[in-house]
Amino acid sequence: MTASLPIIMLTAKAAEVDRVVGLEVGADDYIVKPFSPRELVARVKAVLRRMQASSALPTRQAGTLEVDEARHQARVGGTPVPLTAREFDLLCTLMRVNGRVLSREQLLEAVWGYPDASEVESRTVDVHIQRLREKLTAEAGRIVTVKGVGYRFEAEGAT
Repeated sequence: MTASLPIIMLTAKAAEVDRVVGLEVGADDYIVKPFSPRELVARVKAVLRRMQASSALPTRQAGTLEVDEARHQARVGGTPVPLTAREFDLLCTLMRVNGRVLSREQLLEAVWGYPDASEVESRTVDVHIQRLREKLTAEAGRIVTVKGVGYRFEAEGAT
């Protein structure tokens, strides 16, 4: 039930490793103290916008994988898959681009909201892809690594 609730970490830990770990464990955003109240409000609004955007989106299906963006639910073979909000957004982003390859930078910008992800050196995307594959079990093969480029979702043929 609470997997779809957004998490914003507000902390005094400003080191890059702390920010990366916070995002890798599932935070939707990470704000370091001291912070501007206007920035906090803007970040909360951005997270809520991303959540609301999913309410008008269709149900997508590939093999036994079914993703209902409006209800924020994923199922494999009719069994619910417990995804974090970030994992769900990542899966939906990959499914929406119809087999196109997305780089880590593109995924960091689209899913995590980094304005210039080319400057971020992080394995966050890789860690989330790994966890997503583990949870998708029989349909994990649909998320394909394109070495040196990024990731794509194969709606046809992969299992």
